[in-house]
Amino acid sequence: MSTDPTLERLANATLLVPFESDHAPRWLREGLANGLAGVCLFHNNISSLSQVTELNAQLAEAADAPLVALDEEGGDVTRIGQQAGSNYPGNAALGTVDDPELTRTVHRSLGAELRGLGFTLNLAPTVDVNTVADNPTIGTRAFGADAELVARHTRAAVTGLQESGVAGCAKHFPGHGATRQDSHTTLPTVEADRDLLLQRELVPFRAAIDAGVRAILTAHITLPALGLSSPATLAPELVTELLRRELGFDGAVVSDALDMHGVSGDIGIAQAAVRALGAGCDLLCLGRFVYGDQVAGIRSAITDAVRSGELDGERLEEAAERTTQLRSWTREKPASLEVEAVGLNGARRAARIDGELPHLDDPLIVQVDTPPLVAAGDVPWGLSPWFPGTEYVDAERTTPEEILGRANGRGLVVVVRDAHRHPATRTFVTGLCRQRPDTVAVEMGLPVWRPDSRARISTYGAAWVNAQSAAELLTSALS
Repeated sequence: MSTDPTLERLANATLLVPFESDHAPRWLREGLANGLAGVCLFHNNISSLSQVTELNAQLAEAADAPLVALDEEGGDVTRIGQQAGSNYPGNAALGTVDDPELTRTVHRSLGAELRGLGFTLNLAPTVDVNTVADNPTIGTRAFGADAELVARHTRAAVTGLQESGVAGCAKHFPGHGATRQDSHTTLPTVEADRDLLLQRELVPFRAAIDAGVRAILTAHITLPALGLSSPATLAPELVTELLRRELGFDGAVVSDALDMHGVSGDIGIAQAAVRALGAGCDLLCLGRFVYGDQVAGIRSAITDAVRSGELDGERLEEAAERTTQLRSWTREKPASLEVEAVGLNGARRAARIDGELPHLDDPLIVQVDTPPLVAAGDVPWGLSPWFPGTEYVDAERTTPEEILGRANGRGLVVVVRDAHRHPATRTFVTGLCRQRPDTVAVEMGLPVWRPDSRARISTYGAAWVNAQSAAELLTSALS
């Protein structure tokens, strides 16, 4: 079958691709010149801020206003802060403060920094209503569990981010906050009917649309109460009917990463791409490890689907036009160069003390190892930059008695993250507090579980600025 360059270019216009390293490979530069919509950068593409600025400048030269995207939520999910942690508090901290103007200022500053580095699309903010405390995917990425609170901070975050010249992308439609599974590894279920969706999950998305958000990203979840068995990303009932026609969104619909098991585990990435386009998605985020030849295979699957009639050609043209409009917005939107030092102030305002901090004499700081969210990756966290003698323990392999012996005659601080999701952590901390009720617990995730300690510091996130706010409180209690 002969190659149709026009059809290939239309298919390219729907692809947001990753690449292998901290420089642009030849296949990517040629693809951008041939119409690829843009790129999504991950940890492996960023070694320093100066390096990524130079890289993004090269990407911008390869085509006319390609989308240069990343997941920079602040808080626990950070790419530009991956070496030490983010300088911006995440959504849970901002929701705890509940000052929409702070949220707007933080996102405006974050966006200004991103635009200065050469990014034009941020796959944020997360606007899920986190109604399940042990949600393994969202947690501190959400502003909170109340739909109206999430909505007002969604509006502020979108406004601030886009004021900086970076396109926002609200996620994960129609809402990932009521899941107990991680869509990176399975297809989660949300037990919500239409009325509950309208009253809860969709409230922040309406706020994002009202704020003029340029893009909305779909979730790989299923909603059996709506008669769905497939992921929302592949469901025209949700993408075209609900998001487009009922909610009136006319920007770009972006798929969540198509290499996630929740969407492509049973059908493969190429078929997931075809079906996502058919459902109404415009821009396909391929994931982290989909390179060169595999990108070409996905493009071929799309063009073959148009030729066979599986995918309507007008639908592909519509998707390509929406990504072109998004690129045009990023080109024409003036950049803001103002980066305000607001992150630490926001984190300080979010930090909470439950109980009364004791005087800490030569404290032993113990940090319980905790696996990160898949979306976050391995980013440093904790108090060791301020307390270099911090000890790291595995709660499944360390007994409280081992720590108590070393803490004899000293203050004791135990640092955890999302202890409510890790039984071994709770057992370990309980053992410490039973014999040392003067233990200070520092919770750097969601403070759902309260240990029986004299005091607990809650930071609502594990970003650098969250850790610094906790370190400052502890330092004030040193004898």
